[in-house]
Amino acid sequence: MQALKKVLNALKQKNQSSYNDYYIPSLWMKPDDTPGIIRTNPFELYTSIIENIINSDEIDKPQSKNELITYNLFVRFATAFDHDNNGKISNKKGEFSESGTFLKSIALLNYLRYLDINTIYMLPVTAIGTDRKKGDLGSPYAIKDPYKIDENLSEDILGLDIETQFAAFVEAAHKFGINVVCEFVFRTASVDSDIALQHPEWFYWIPENTGDRPAGSIDKNKYGPPIFTSKEMKEIKRQIEVGEREGLVPPHSEYRKMFKDTPVKVVKQNNKIIGFDKNNNRLRIPGAFADWPPDDSQPVWSDVTYLKLFDHKDFNYIAYNTVRMYDSKLNKAKFRINPLWEYIQGIVPYYIKNFDIDGIMIDMGHSLPTELRQGIISKAIDGKPDFILWEENFLLEKSSADEGYDAVLGYMPFDSHVPEKMQNMLERIGEGAAPINFFATPESHNTPRAASRKGGTGFAKAAYLIAAFMQSMPFIHNGFELGERIPVNTGLGFEKEDYEKYPPEILPLFSTASINWLNEDNLITYIHFINELRRKYSPNMGINAKNLVVLNTENTDVVAFLVRNDEIQKEILIAANLSDKYTAANIDLCYGVDYAYDEFTGDNIYTKEGVMHYEFHPFRCFAAVLNYADNLIED
Repeated sequence: MQALKKVLNALKQKNQSSYNDYYIPSLWMKPDDTPGIIRTNPFELYTSIIENIINSDEIDKPQSKNELITYNLFVRFATAFDHDNNGKISNKKGEFSESGTFLKSIALLNYLRYLDINTIYMLPVTAIGTDRKKGDLGSPYAIKDPYKIDENLSEDILGLDIETQFAAFVEAAHKFGINVVCEFVFRTASVDSDIALQHPEWFYWIPENTGDRPAGSIDKNKYGPPIFTSKEMKEIKRQIEVGEREGLVPPHSEYRKMFKDTPVKVVKQNNKIIGFDKNNNRLRIPGAFADWPPDDSQPVWSDVTYLKLFDHKDFNYIAYNTVRMYDSKLNKAKFRINPLWEYIQGIVPYYIKNFDIDGIMIDMGHSLPTELRQGIISKAIDGKPDFILWEENFLLEKSSADEGYDAVLGYMPFDSHVPEKMQNMLERIGEGAAPINFFATPESHNTPRAASRKGGTGFAKAAYLIAAFMQSMPFIHNGFELGERIPVNTGLGFEKEDYEKYPPEILPLFSTASINWLNEDNLITYIHFINELRRKYSPNMGINAKNLVVLNTENTDVVAFLVRNDEIQKEILIAANLSDKYTAANIDLCYGVDYAYDEFTGDNIYTKEGVMHYEFHPFRCFAAVLNYADNLIED
């Protein structure tokens, strides 16, 4: 508790008893209460919270990785709040921050325990760049230095370094029995990365006066994703589909010639990294772009670049075959930039040693060279044998499990609002065709919010019930439980009008924003109730086909499945109408089931010869424990 005690001492030393006009959401202190605000003294508030944590008994962490219930915490957004109650989020020097901080995240832990959270997944907390940043804060994925913590998450009034504040947060989470899993970005960096000054050979370079190509343009004199002909695109996709890696179709010569040798001198001018070649020509680090498929229409990313993992004179450019698919002529040990690989592989051990983190999410891990990825994983496990490993992979593949991952992102956030796709997902699990745990959630920081879908919080409730019992890892993206509708990022699954509606200046991933902590139409007590049910009837889950039986409902809008718990010899029926229509379904259970006890209403739902007829309101869902006729006779 060394770091926590340092924070406590700082609060006591700087305590100002007159500092009473500080407001916090009442939910932070009373999660089961009606949302409102509490006026308090921040020194006394945080002192009391930390003293209680230090003096309390430590709660055990989950014994099994199949018991994890995860909360996705984006610190600067999740705990941002209008503390002076003036109608806006702003920071004033010498005062407590209104942006999210590690100190306020410590205050949030009791709230998370009410939600039955035992694992926190943090979006990157590493230092971020400012050159060409998006929004007023910049992206947490524009990593300036992966070995440093983002100063924006500091409570400067404490007078403590950011490393101590992060360590204090991890200590507090562990006292609550909560794992801390951090996301790391290994193959990209910010365009003003600190390491470019010491290691320019780890980056790609183009002439400073080469402008970026606008979206939709085919101007080959400007920098952007390589332009391929339709014939070339067809061949590229064929090669990748059949697993060819030698002789991948390269970009045209005009594109390849844009890229220059490593500069002989690199300086920082006006917050920008500038390189100079031997003729004193000015060079810049080019932005990254979507690397697959090669005909993706996204424009150049302004703030992020790809790291140069290999050094080969014929592959000195950014393209799908150098930063993701890796042509076999390039992907050889002799061309690796070994100091960069060692630098990357040292990141996770550093965070284990200095902060005792419990796991990592590898951003786009499947896009790293296999040997680099395996090195990252092996060094992490060497540092902590029970380390949690997650992969940002939408596919549920055995290869992920074979590499040592405990879970992948999966595709539920993209499919849960479509009944047929949800049904297919459940059937895949029931058939034993899902080889690895995945994030059971209807939303992520890159998708539309569940509450913004048709049905609003009604859909969100139905989706969470299914997620909690579908034999994988329940996952709550911060704000989901509050019925938040504004997305964090317009990454995947959005329409053109959404991009216009939510520019970077509005999106929390890039700009100042806060969750609606005052929304009364929230799911907090509902999630608490569902997670209590889960603990009661199916506490140790994980991908296990024998525990899940998908049922025929004769209705494409209604999904239903049974979850079995042999230990307590109970079966619980989960059913949900995923449409905005009133509809009826016949749920085919089995002969001998007399009725099911609805845990939501306390009512018995009777069957006729093992078939339950149920009339659903729009987005109505229920969890009901089966009772067999033999049991009634014995009673």
